[in-house]
Amino acid sequence: MFSLILITSGLLLAVRGAKLMLLGGSYYYALAGAAQVVAGALFLRRNPWGERLYTAVMCGTLAWALFEVGFAPWGLIVRLWFPTILALWLLTPWARRSLAGQVGKISPAGITGLVCCALIVMAFLLPQWTPSETALPPPIDSGSLDGNDWPHYGSTLQGDRFSPLTQINPKNVNRLEVAWMFRSGDRPTAFSSAEATPLKVGDTIYTCTPNSVVIALDAQSGAERWRFDPQNADAPYPIRTCRGVAYYHSPEDSGECTATILSTTLDSRLVALNAANGRLCSRFGHAGMVSLRENMGETLPYVSFTTSTVSVIRGHVVLGGLVFDNQSTDMPSGVIRSYDATTGQLQWAWDMGVPDRVGPPAEGQIYTRSTPNSWTIFAADEQLGLVYVPMGNASPDFWGAKRRPFDEKYGSSIVALDLESGRPRWSFQTVHHDLWDYDVPAQPSLVELPTPQGYRSALVQPTKRGDIYVLDRRTGEPIVPVAERAVPQGAARADWVSKTQPFSQLRLPAPRLSESAMWGVTPFDQLECRIQFRLSRYDGMFTPPGLDPTIIMPGLTGAVNWGGVSIDIERKVLVANYMMLPWRGNLVPREQMTAAEAASPWTQRMTGTPYIWHQSPWLGPFQVPCSEPPWGRLVAIDLVTHAVLWSEPLGTGRDSGPFNIPSGLGFTMGVPSMGGTVVTRSGLVFISGTLDRYVRAFDLQTGKEVWRARLPAGGQATPMTYMAGGRQFLVVTAGGHSLMGTKPGDYTIAYALPR
Repeated sequence: MFSLILITSGLLLAVRGAKLMLLGGSYYYALAGAAQVVAGALFLRRNPWGERLYTAVMCGTLAWALFEVGFAPWGLIVRLWFPTILALWLLTPWARRSLAGQVGKISPAGITGLVCCALIVMAFLLPQWTPSETALPPPIDSGSLDGNDWPHYGSTLQGDRFSPLTQINPKNVNRLEVAWMFRSGDRPTAFSSAEATPLKVGDTIYTCTPNSVVIALDAQSGAERWRFDPQNADAPYPIRTCRGVAYYHSPEDSGECTATILSTTLDSRLVALNAANGRLCSRFGHAGMVSLRENMGETLPYVSFTTSTVSVIRGHVVLGGLVFDNQSTDMPSGVIRSYDATTGQLQWAWDMGVPDRVGPPAEGQIYTRSTPNSWTIFAADEQLGLVYVPMGNASPDFWGAKRRPFDEKYGSSIVALDLESGRPRWSFQTVHHDLWDYDVPAQPSLVELPTPQGYRSALVQPTKRGDIYVLDRRTGEPIVPVAERAVPQGAARADWVSKTQPFSQLRLPAPRLSESAMWGVTPFDQLECRIQFRLSRYDGMFTPPGLDPTIIMPGLTGAVNWGGVSIDIERKVLVANYMMLPWRGNLVPREQMTAAEAASPWTQRMTGTPYIWHQSPWLGPFQVPCSEPPWGRLVAIDLVTHAVLWSEPLGTGRDSGPFNIPSGLGFTMGVPSMGGTVVTRSGLVFISGTLDRYVRAFDLQTGKEVWRARLPAGGQATPMTYMAGGRQFLVVTAGGHSLMGTKPGDYTIAYALPR
C-alpha cells in the first residue's frame, strides 16, 4: 500500500509537474514526482535503494521548501506535510519488518521527516507579528469629545471611528462579558449581509436589518422600544443589506419629529421616522417617504438602491446609491442628491452629465444614465461646508471604451461637493480609466495632521488598491506625495489603458505575487495553482483585463472595502484591517459565450459591449485561495512619520477550510474580513469582521490580541462603543454575510465589564 501511494502520488506530481516545467515554472514537481515513482517501484521489490532514493527526495524537498519560503509557516507546511507523513511511516516497526534486512536499522527518510516536523513546529512558534521600533506617539487630548454617544456611522461626521472612552482598557478588557443580546427576527436570505453599525443617542440604540427594518433598543438593557418595517416590494435583490441609519435633531421645534431617524429601503425609498416612537414623519416627503426613483428613468427595481448610511449635515440629507455592477452600458444614474431633513424636499442634485443644473431634470427628462456612482458612506466638514463623496465607475467596470469625458474625470475619485449648492469644489482621482473595479469603497476619515508647514486639515482615503491618499481637504492637494508611475499596457479591442497611475507614498504593506507564493492544502492543488499562475497574465497591479485569464491583486473586494479605517485622532495613528486576496478573470467575446458561462453566477453580462466578463476569487481545486496566507492583516501606521507600528495576521481558520468545510483549527493564519475597526483613547482596537466568528480586542501599543469572544453568527460589521448607566458598552452586529459565506443570524450583542 505504501508503494502504491508513492507511485500514484509521484505520477500525479510528475505529469502535472512536466506541464508546469514546459510553461517555464519550477522543475521540482516533475523531478520529485519521477524520483518518487522509481522509489515506489523499488519499495515494491523490497529493495533498500527505495528508501535511499526517497531519503534523497525528502532532503531535496526540504532544501527546496526553505529556498522558496524560508521559515514562513504556512508555506512550509503545504510543501512538507505530505512527504513527511510518508517518511514517518518508515520509522514504524511494520515498515521496518516489510523491508528486507532493515529491522533494527534507523530509517534515514524517517529521520528527515522528523527534522521537517521540527522545522514546521518552530516556524509556527516564531512570532507572526512585526512590531516597529517606533514607539506609539503620545496622545494629544482632543478635549471636546465625551464619547457617551455614537451619533454617526463613523462616530462623527469625520468618519474617524475613534472613541475617547477609557473605562475598558488593555488591563481589564479580558473581563468583558455579554451585557445583553437582541434578536431582530429578520430572517436571513441567500443574499443577506448584516453590516449595520448601530447609533446611540441619549438612552437609545438605533439599528437596521438587511431587509431595511429599523429598530430602536434601550441602550442599557437591549430591550426593544419600537420597530418600523418598510414592507419592501418583492424583487430579486442581488444584495440585501443596511449599513446603518442616520440621526437628525432639528435646531427648531418641528413638532412630531424634532428628532428624526433617516433610513433607506431596498426598493429605493428615503424614510423619516420619529426617533421617539418609530412613526413616519408626516411632514417629510409624501407621508414620511421620498421615492429615490424620481427622474431616474426606466429602472429595474433591483439594479439601483441605497445600502449605505445617508449623511445628515446641517439639515441636508446627502446620499448616493448602489448601481449593480457590470450589467450593461445603460444603467441608472449615479446622481448624488441632497434633501431637506425636515421636509424631504430636494435641495440639489449633482448630475455630472449636466454640471450646470442644480435642481431636478425638466419634465420629461431624466438624470444622466450610467454615470459613476457612490455606494459607500460619505464624510463631511461642517465648517468648510463640504461633503466628501467616494466615487465608483461608470458601468461596466472591466471595459471602458464607451466612457464619456465626465465618466473619465470622476470615476474612482474623491469629490468634495459644496454642501449648499452641490457643485464640486475639487476632485482627486485614485485610478485613471479604471478597468479593475477599484472604485473608492470606504468612508474618508478627516483628521488634523502636523506637518513641517504646521497643522493641516487632512482627508485620509483608503482604497481597494491598498494605497492610502492623504489630501488637504480644503483643496484636494496631496499632503503625502503621490507619484504617477508607468503601469502594464495591452487593452482589449477598442479600449485603452492609462499609461500611468497615481501611487501614494503611504501604502498598506502587500506582497507581489509569484509562482513560489502559490498555496493549497496539499502539494497537488498547490501545483495546480502554479500551473494556473503560469497560464495567466500577471504583471503586477494594474495588469489589464484581456482574453487570456488575468490575475487581479488585490481583487475586487479590495485591500480595504466599505469598513474603511479608524484613526486615533489624538495619537495620529491609523488602524486598518485589509485583505490580500487575488481574483482571476477574463474577457470572452460575446458570440463565444458558452452555456456554462451564461449560467455561471460569476459571469458579468456587460450588455452593450463586445464582451462578457467571467471572474471569481482565485481558488484552487480544493476551494482554498491560490495565494499564500496571510490573506488578512491588521496594521497600525503612524500618520506623521508613516512608520508601520505593527502588522498582525488577523483571524484563524476555525470556521473556514477546503470546500467551505470548517477546519476547526484555531491557528492564526490571517483570513479575509469585511467590516471595520474602532479605536479607543485607552489604547484598544476592536474588530469583528473576520471569517472566524470572533469579536476581538488588540492592544494599540503592541498589536497583540488581548481579548476575544465567540459570536453566534458572522460579525461582518463595524463595532461601536458608548456609555450608558455608568458602563461602557461595546456593540457588535452578528448576522452573517452572504458573499463571505459566514453563518447567518439576527443578533445585536453588547459587551461590558461586570457590574
